[in-house]
Amino acid sequence: MRRLSSSFLIAFLFTVMLLFPNAVFDGASEGLLLWFQIVFPTLFPFMVVTNLLLASGTIFTIAGIIRRPAARLFGVSANGSFAVLAGFLCGYPMGAKITGDLLRTNLITVEEGRYLLSFCNNTSPVFIMNFIVWKTLGEKELLFPSLAVLMGTPVLLSFIFRRFYLPKGSTVFPEPGRSEKHEERKKDFNLLDSCMMNSFEAIVKVGGYIILFSVILSLLTRMKRTGYVFSGLSAALEVTNGILLIAEAFPSPEAAWPAIMGLTAFGGLCSAAQTRCMVQGTGLKIRDYVIQKLAAAAAASLMAFLYINMIQSV
Repeated sequence: MRRLSSSFLIAFLFTVMLLFPNAVFDGASEGLLLWFQIVFPTLFPFMVVTNLLLASGTIFTIAGIIRRPAARLFGVSANGSFAVLAGFLCGYPMGAKITGDLLRTNLITVEEGRYLLSFCNNTSPVFIMNFIVWKTLGEKELLFPSLAVLMGTPVLLSFIFRRFYLPKGSTVFPEPGRSEKHEERKKDFNLLDSCMMNSFEAIVKVGGYIILFSVILSLLTRMKRTGYVFSGLSAALEVTNGILLIAEAFPSPEAAWPAIMGLTAFGGLCSAAQTRCMVQGTGLKIRDYVIQKLAAAAAASLMAFLYINMIQSV
């Protein structure tokens, strides 16, 4: 039954694409430009450098510096602290990619990987400042509240999520140590080439999902349906285009901001697909990730709503 429904959806999408070739072309073009002009130059350098850090063993130096504050705040191991750092600073889907890489090299446990994925795969501060606050909303007064909501929400939720994954009686996840696989990679003289190819593969997969979801969004837009359900589904597909749709539907920043905060905390279905791609073969379940991100979206939207109403009442 599940296979039949999937086959029907694929056949339906193929039929719609044949009926609206212009929408497919426009969506693919917009997705390609988004990937090439923004996502590729933003993420690819970080992917190469983080791969080099992991493969060369430099991660242990960085982990040694930030392990104590990360352990006290998040309860993560020294190696897991590197995923927290990158997940909060580099943006989707770097937190998921590094968590997956740490699991594949046996540098963290599966339980810690599930915990890390629940809160450290987030939007980068640069995206929040540049795209959301300055370009879309045009309200500089919302800069620090936006950063506080989107950075603070996963931190607060981490105190809840860790209860499901942290071993009983422990306050910090155990340290697996260095794996044989990691030691072998460290001796590889073609280290840069292997890291470049790994990064190219990851960034191309990210681009493929962005293009696909941009095509679906373009097709939905051509249908010209109205209503909150349809608009919400369209916005939830891809976070960048979704933010623009929300800003267009709600011209007032006071109305648009809580919805944008919720969507950004969730990351969109495209980001969830990218995350699934990054953690394949690690045992991490994308269903749990989506549920946790929906909880983050609800919390972020509520916090933004309360803040806006508090400001207006003053």
